[in-house]
Amino acid sequence: MEDRIQGVSYSAFRRDLRAHLDKTRDDTEPVMVTSKDPDANVVVLNARDYDNLIENLYIAQNRYLSDKLMKSRDQFACGGVSVHELIDDGQDDD
Repeated sequence: MEDRIQGVSYSAFRRDLRAHLDKTRDDTEPVMVTSKDPDANVVVLNARDYDNLIENLYIAQNRYLSDKLMKSRDQFACGGVSVHELIDDGQDDD
């Protein structure tokens, strides 16, 4: 994602709604819909990006999960990993 979010006026967003939504979906870049009142601005983003953002926020706010993730990252960086074959439990995902 670029340093600055793309901004578009409310009326331009409304006029070209489909194009803005398609671009947001396809490029995974959020769009800020601006108004004369800065407090009324909104950000439109891809649902997957939103879910990812919320999950990362949850992990960052949960000390246990955050510490566990950092410990795993450090362990990986030091070569403390091993490769295993996946276990086939015999069940289909259907």
